[in-house]
Amino acid sequence: MRESTSKDSTKKLVIAIDGPAGAGKSTIAARLARKLGYANLESGAMYRALGLTAIENDVSFDDEGALLELARVSPITLEPRLDGNRVLLDGRDVSERIRERDVTEAASRVSVHPAVRAWMVARQREMGASGGVIMEGRDIGTVVFPGADVKIFLEAAPTVRMERRRRQRGADANSDSKIAAELQERDQRDRTRAASPLAPAPDALILDSTHLSIDQVVERALELVRKKLRVAKSEL
Repeated sequence: MRESTSKDSTKKLVIAIDGPAGAGKSTIAARLARKLGYANLESGAMYRALGLTAIENDVSFDDEGALLELARVSPITLEPRLDGNRVLLDGRDVSERIRERDVTEAASRVSVHPAVRAWMVARQREMGASGGVIMEGRDIGTVVFPGADVKIFLEAAPTVRMERRRRQRGADANSDSKIAAELQERDQRDRTRAASPLAPAPDALILDSTHLSIDQVVERALELVRKKLRVAKSEL
């Protein structure tokens, strides 16, 4: 059965979902996109793809100019699917490779550069210009789409985020301390970088998913969307 919430509406919203690593952004965005019939665009996948090509081309993560040029000559395409984005790097499917640990670390390193972020933001705005998208990342509601119709900032307790990341990697409990340290380092880098640091937009709904199921988080997000759509319909 198809959802009528937005598919029957003339207005296609831009929905921004931000939050730290392990908060559940990708899962929530994918499920919400399926219910709404929207495209789900994961901005982080673009930085991961750039990190991967930097690894493959032996480009320093600290060389902003070289990374920017690499971004310009390395076509990155996101193809929304029911289970998330298919990520193409210069026509090559790297959807699985970019989830590996070395690429995750590379993405965090290349994403701190203002020029790189500015280039990526421009591409992301092009992708979401016509609406009907759910874009998730770390600066969507504050920088990429500050005028997004719906803004959600996902949080979760550090222990819960660590457990989620462990399950993603298929690791055992012996790796908990290492994963926790990695998340803490990533949080520090994301929240303190000069270019568009991780922070909730002033008008974002902050959802703490620590004690909520995925379905409960999705339902709360849908409540926001339905409210926005009712307002939009009344203004037509």
